[in-house]
Amino acid sequence: MNVAIIYYSATGTVHALAQAAAEGAEKAGAHVRLRKVAETAPPEAINANPAWARHFQDTSDVAEASLDDLAWADAVLFGTPSRFGNPASQLRAFIDTTGPLWFQGGLADKVYSAFTASNTAHGGQESTILALGNTFYHWGGIIVPPGYTDPIQFQSGNPYGTSHVAGDGPPGEVALQAARHQARRVVDMTASLTRTAQEDGDSPPPSAGRA
Repeated sequence: MNVAIIYYSATGTVHALAQAAAEGAEKAGAHVRLRKVAETAPPEAINANPAWARHFQDTSDVAEASLDDLAWADAVLFGTPSRFGNPASQLRAFIDTTGPLWFQGGLADKVYSAFTASNTAHGGQESTILALGNTFYHWGGIIVPPGYTDPIQFQSGNPYGTSHVAGDGPPGEVALQAARHQARRVVDMTASLTRTAQEDGDSPPPSAGRA
C-alpha cells in the first residue's frame, strides 16, 4: 500500500502532525512518502518571523511534493494550517497544478484524508478540512475520516481529521496519537477497498500494487 503525506507547515506544527501520520502509516505496513509543498511566501515575510525562518531551514532536506507522488499513491493525507477557515495558499497552489493528472483520471478512486492546525480554538479547523473535501469530491476520491473509531478520538474531539491549537504550543501526545490513528485507519480502509475490488473482479485503484 502506497501512502503519500503531503503537507504545508510554516512554523512546524503541521510538520509534527505529518511526521506522526507517517509513523502511523508505516506501522500499518504502508510504503510512505512524506512530502512538503513548495514555499511560495517571499523571503522577507519568512524572515520576519523567527519561528518560520527556523522551520524553513530545519526542513530544507524534506523533498517537495510532485504530481508523481499523487500518481504513485493509493491513499493521500493532506496537512495544512487553517488560513481564515481554508487551506493555506501554499497547499492550494500545489493542488492547482493537478489538473492534467485529474483529467487523465489519475486522482480518482484513491483514498483521501486531511489534518490541520489553527492558532486558536475554533480557528477554522473543521472548515479547513471540509474545504479540502470539496477538492476530493471533484477528484472522485474516497474520503476516510478518523471519526470516533478509536478511544484517542474522544480525547482529540475532531472526527473530521486530526487538529491542534498551535497557540497552546507544539502538538502533544493526544494530537500525535490521533494523527497516527488517522493514518492507520486510512491504510486499513484502503487495503479493505482494494481487497473488495479484487474479490468482485473490478480493477483496483490505479496505483494499487505498485512497489
